[in-house]
Amino acid sequence: MGLAREYGRAISEGPTPADVAGTLALPYPSGWAALAFSDELTPGTVLTRPLAGEDVVIYRLSSGAVRAIRPYCPHLGAHLGLAKVEGDELICPFHFFAFRPDGTCSRTAYDAPPPRSRLASLPVREANGAVFVWRHHDGRAPDWSIPNWHTIGHRPARHMAWELAGNVQEVIENSVDLGHFATLHGWSKAEIGGPVAYADATFHVSMRAHESAPLVGDFVVEVEVDGYGLGCLHADMYTPRLGLRMCTMVMPTAIAPNRMQFRQLNRIAFSEPARLPAPLARVVSRTAARLLDRTIFRSSCEFTAADFPIWHHKLYQQPPGLAHGDGPIGPFRRWAQRFYPPPTEREDV
Repeated sequence: MGLAREYGRAISEGPTPADVAGTLALPYPSGWAALAFSDELTPGTVLTRPLAGEDVVIYRLSSGAVRAIRPYCPHLGAHLGLAKVEGDELICPFHFFAFRPDGTCSRTAYDAPPPRSRLASLPVREANGAVFVWRHHDGRAPDWSIPNWHTIGHRPARHMAWELAGNVQEVIENSVDLGHFATLHGWSKAEIGGPVAYADATFHVSMRAHESAPLVGDFVVEVEVDGYGLGCLHADMYTPRLGLRMCTMVMPTAIAPNRMQFRQLNRIAFSEPARLPAPLARVVSRTAARLLDRTIFRSSCEFTAADFPIWHHKLYQQPPGLAHGDGPIGPFRRWAQRFYPPPTEREDV
């Protein structure tokens, strides 16, 4: 007589992902969170994306404007992720009630006067190739914004999205975790170019990375990082030896306790060689970008993905047992507290 079927499976082993380990999660942070890339949302498209344990429906009007709403129709509760867009109106899939861009009901399917109920709209902002939705723990309206940055190069941005366990604060915190750039990412040396500058919901840090690569040898990368809340980083990177400029957006979004979606968007450009005539220099720089765009993006994603197993399994350690050489993690965590409910309501931040 063999083992019962239920005991015949392989033995569980290995690290437990953070979202099933039962460890205490950080609260959902307030602020702007990326729910889509702009090119996912063509006119007439309706998407449903998770944010802080709830569905959010986003859609693009024929005019090009984007709307974000809570997911349930105010009539009888149909999920509007199943709706369709006709012109600039959203049509409920259940009784075909039509809703204008301002959320008011314009008509029913019965030739009856439309009800006064309206869609529950959410603040939405499209910037830099991504669509952001605002959420605040006490319902506050947006009191800061994500700016439009410069666009480099002539090629379209490349982007990827992943889903994994972890919390968004630690993604943004990585930008000041100086020690892990050597141990996890292989930088031979990393330097912060002065104190991190904090201003309300934003911060700025300058870094210099010393790297080495086959056929290239040693080189330096100048990095300027701007953080916007706990949902968006913008990094400008310049490698003088190669003439390579790269802009990277890193956008973690909290979707459930200890679980997130992670979006990354990159653009690259090469400097025009000064020793060549201007028309030829332009051709050379654009050809280099075209030939190397995919390879550089893949390398950038691999750099980012080195953190994924860590975030996926780690515990948010508070207070942390910091050591010399870690980087300014303590001041960052004090700044990050502003995005959570007050400590009197949550003591775990």
